[in-house]
Amino acid sequence: MAVTLLSVVQAGAILFDSCATLAKAEVLIAEAVAGGARLVVFPEAFIGGYPKGADFGARVGSRTPEGRKLFRRYFEDAIDVPGPATARLGEAARTHGVWLVIGVIERDGGTLYCTVLFFSPDGALAGKHRKLMPTAMERLIWGFGDGSTLPVLETGFGRIGAVICWENYMPLLRAAMYAKGIQLYCAPTVDDRDVWPITMRHIALEGRCFLLSACQWSASEKIGGGSLIVGPLGKVLAGPNYEGECILTAEIDVGETAEGKFDLDVAGHYARPDVFRLEVNEGEIK
Repeated sequence: MAVTLLSVVQAGAILFDSCATLAKAEVLIAEAVAGGARLVVFPEAFIGGYPKGADFGARVGSRTPEGRKLFRRYFEDAIDVPGPATARLGEAARTHGVWLVIGVIERDGGTLYCTVLFFSPDGALAGKHRKLMPTAMERLIWGFGDGSTLPVLETGFGRIGAVICWENYMPLLRAAMYAKGIQLYCAPTVDDRDVWPITMRHIALEGRCFLLSACQWSASEKIGGGSLIVGPLGKVLAGPNYEGECILTAEIDVGETAEGKFDLDVAGHYARPDVFRLEVNEGEIK
């Protein structure tokens, strides 16, 4: 049995100050690794921030000058991928020899994306996932990802991927991740509702995978946490925590995913490809 220690970070971004948030991330990565973590997962939009409650002066058919200026401020604080911020995050991963999964606001041309970045222990940017479906007002400030950024990566202690916040309510996206053989299913979020852990337990049980959900906690932005780690049979291994910033850890044996798939493999022996078929377009939409 190969046991691996994994951590999820529950903390808040410093809105409109990505440089300070990067410094905060470096401290938290070091703290998690000091506790033995080989994988550290941060929340959605950690670098760049989640402007909860902001409407950017938008109404149907109109926008305000003040709202445009607020968006400009948000845009200017976003990061380029790759760029100086990713170099700094990669260096943190390399220094501590850890896999790092972190939510960022990515700037590409004139558009922002809610993105998750994956860094390997050698500091390389190993992959990224752009949120496919921003929710409600998020569509005003973030563009739509496409199927070209749906990675599942081999870490040496399990296959890792990420699905962001309410993307987890997209059954076909979950099915695509299961078909890729995901074992360490990361769910960065800002959803702090008390029903979120129910969703996370369902996905872990459905996919027979370890589920790592990292949520922001911020008194100023009124985001209340709820981060947790769940095993492949739905058992909660750590959390949920609603009390403040923290690092949650759990020891896992990735071989338990095989034990779970003994009687339920929704992408294998429990599928009915003669009746149902999933088609995924992994091309880039220009």
